Amino acid sequence: MNIAEARQLMHEWTQSESLRVHMEAVAACVGAYARKLAPGDEERWTVCALLHDFDYERHPSQEEHPFVGVRHLESLGMDRESLDAILGHADYSGVPRVSPLSKALYACDELAGFIVACVKVRPSGIADLEPKSVKKKLKDKAFAAAVSREDIDRGIAELGPLAGVDLTSHIQNCIDALRAESARLGL
Repeated sequence: MNIAEARQLMHEWTQSESLRVHMEAVAACVGAYARKLAPGDEERWTVCALLHDFDYERHPSQEEHPFVGVRHLESLGMDRESLDAILGHADYSGVPRVSPLSKALYACDELAGFIVACVKVRPSGIADLEPKSVKKKLKDKAFAAAVSREDIDRGIAELGPLAGVDLTSHIQNCIDALRAESARLGL
């Protein structure tokens, strides 16, 4: 499956513009990590990230998401590493995150959503957003309260040693990836 086909599938299953933007934002960040950790595999990593939540609108319960979507993607021939990464982005699935792709997807998922929330309250959008501003907002538990700070911490703990990043550089990498896609994402 290529990126255009993944977007088409995402749009078929997801009507919510904010959920589509979330998946696109995560895909931008994961694609950036693919360029560093898996050169030549950027499209596969991007497709995986684009589709990590594509079943959420139809199947939001922990009993169904991401399992329904993964079964559908498996029927379409998606590779096992990508399927496991999608399963692993949900801690409750019981699927361990062992591949670089699964670690990048997990580390980018909540943080990309959080950065998008930060951008939405800034008059200048993402243009001059810096990691220190994101870190300050992370300390405010009332801001974007649905975003799990624990998942962000766990994500950086898993990805950090592999990618050579700490929280600040991971935030910067995600800001840079989102900034590069800002016009398309409306940021």
